[in-house]
Amino acid sequence: MRPFSLEGKLSLLLAATAAAGAVLGALLGQLISIPYVAIPLAAALILVFALWLGQRLSDPVTRLLRALEGAVASYRDSDFSISLQADRRDEFGDLARAHNQLGQVLREQRQHLVQRELLLDTVVQNTPVALVLVDMQQRVAYANLASRHLFNEGRSLIGLDFAAVLSACPPQLSEALQGGEDALFSLELEGVEETFHLSQRGFRLQGRPHRLYLVRRMTRELSRQEVATWKKVIRVISHELNNSLAPISSMAHSGAELARRGDVERLPAVFATISERAKHLHFFIDGYASFAKLPTPAPERISWPPFLEALERQRGFRLAGTMPQAEGWFDRTQIEQVLINLLKNAHESGGAAETVEMEILQAGAELRIEVRDRGSGMSEQVLANALLPFYSTKRSGTGLGLALAREIVEAHGGRIALANREGGGLRVSLSLPARG
Repeated sequence: MRPFSLEGKLSLLLAATAAAGAVLGALLGQLISIPYVAIPLAAALILVFALWLGQRLSDPVTRLLRALEGAVASYRDSDFSISLQADRRDEFGDLARAHNQLGQVLREQRQHLVQRELLLDTVVQNTPVALVLVDMQQRVAYANLASRHLFNEGRSLIGLDFAAVLSACPPQLSEALQGGEDALFSLELEGVEETFHLSQRGFRLQGRPHRLYLVRRMTRELSRQEVATWKKVIRVISHELNNSLAPISSMAHSGAELARRGDVERLPAVFATISERAKHLHFFIDGYASFAKLPTPAPERISWPPFLEALERQRGFRLAGTMPQAEGWFDRTQIEQVLINLLKNAHESGGAAETVEMEILQAGAELRIEVRDRGSGMSEQVLANALLPFYSTKRSGTGLGLALAREIVEAHGGRIALANREGGGLRVSLSLPARG
């Protein structure tokens, strides 16, 4: 047992009280001959002495508890600068030193956290990706510099109603963010068309739901990809031309040799081979030419029941929702070609055939046609490049289907958007002007 421990001090207090009681009792017994007076008087003196010693012993305990109470209150307010006097050599001194060590550790950890937060904030603020964090009341809790320029002309977004901010943005931007899913969209900024990729995720921060929006400018990357795509086109066309022209040249030489020798019986087979290769080359070139020479749309009034019946006979689908009351207004042949291609992709996406669905929505002056599936969806890289000409992830694909769909929809004055669905699958949205 340590001589300066709390247990030792209590033992000394009890021993001193007992000794004082014995001494006072003996003295009073000699001074006062009446026992019933001496005993209460001795007891009273012993009690006073015990209270004095108890106060002397409890005083440092009281001071330490008050200091600890103040320190805990400071910790609650994130103030770790308070230290306690630790010069005692008992349990109270050990407690004070442990408290001071804890405060030092907390101060160092907070300093490291502050440094990391400053580094993270510097990185986030200066990233070209627009980042907006919205709380459950749809108030902007955080926004970096890129988002300020994209959404609010460089002004701060903190505390603003995000719905009100979106209402002042271009419709392509506000519709993409209100869609609730990742998407690729384009809009005009300072006279230049820019393409953006949107990612949005919901999560809980400090126990409360928040939603994070990330808008990434893809124009420069798409331009680099477009150059690489044109190089791929040249390689594909060169490959196809060589595959067709080489046998045509060889068979033409063989036919000339057979004609020179008078062997006319084998000439029909030679000419049939040449015709077959020429026909294949014609179809190949015609496919690319149809993309490059898309005719101007000839819109007409479209009655939905016969249009959808004819479409379903070619590619099955389930109609979600109800058909609009108003008739459609678009080029029947071109939009039908787009929808057939989208339904074909949906059936080849890996999902069940019965999950392929189409929905037609009338929203003011806009007609929206959505084709949805429950396949594997698209990765972010494929989602960003899927609308580029000749970009395909299929070994035998030409990469013209979605690109042609985009050209047709934009020729109608509309736009096309691709987005992954929650729970798996892809949603392709065609937005067309609803005019008649």
